Amino acid sequence: MNDERDIEKDLQPNVEDYIHTGTKAGLTTLPGIGSIVAEYFSTLVPPAIQKRRDEWLIEIYHRLKALENKIEGFKVENLARNDNFISTLIQATQIALRTHDKEKIESLRNAVINSLSATSIDESEQMIFLNFVDRYSPWHLKILHFLDDPREYGKVHGIRYPQWSMGGLGTVIEFTFPELNNKQSLYDQIVEQMILDGLLQKGAYLHATMTENGMFASRTTEMGKKFLIFISNPQVADGNK
Repeated sequence: MNDERDIEKDLQPNVEDYIHTGTKAGLTTLPGIGSIVAEYFSTLVPPAIQKRRDEWLIEIYHRLKALENKIEGFKVENLARNDNFISTLIQATQIALRTHDKEKIESLRNAVINSLSATSIDESEQMIFLNFVDRYSPWHLKILHFLDDPREYGKVHGIRYPQWSMGGLGTVIEFTFPELNNKQSLYDQIVEQMILDGLLQKGAYLHATMTENGMFASRTTEMGKKFLIFISNPQVADGNK
């Protein structure tokens, strides 16, 4: 508890210095925005940003402290000399402040911690992957997790699939995610975007008829699998510092 109170105290000083001033100044330059409206939003927005920032950084700190108990020789204070970690933290923090979605925020937290141990993912790929999280909707992330291993995804989420003899991948998606029923154009666009980004195979056809094995085959590329590792719950091995 003392650690958390100290962190919260340390986070306070510069909020009023740059968020409040910047928000108010920016609003007053917009055509048709009067000083009263600008004042209202300048008092509304900074507390929300501050709350998001504080929650984000406090949780990151707690996760890093937990690593000290798992990894011999790992110290949080030594991360000040880890340029890749600092760059990842700064970029992820900027993205986290722009969203309220819990799944995206959790993916970003995982990415920050995984940047310490994901030796198979180079620094350029890490920055690209953070950009994907920023651009993608929560549905992008859900569908990508699903398409990496459809049967395993269904097992983890307690989904019992019918015994299809033939069908299309779109049928499995709509069964897995009932919210996407009759929203073919939406998930078609999501899948197409991730194909263009190199995360899904080019042959990830959604509506071609195929066998049941084909319907449940993995569609992620090597890059897609790396991305999922980077944003998934960290598996930090002893000895990574």
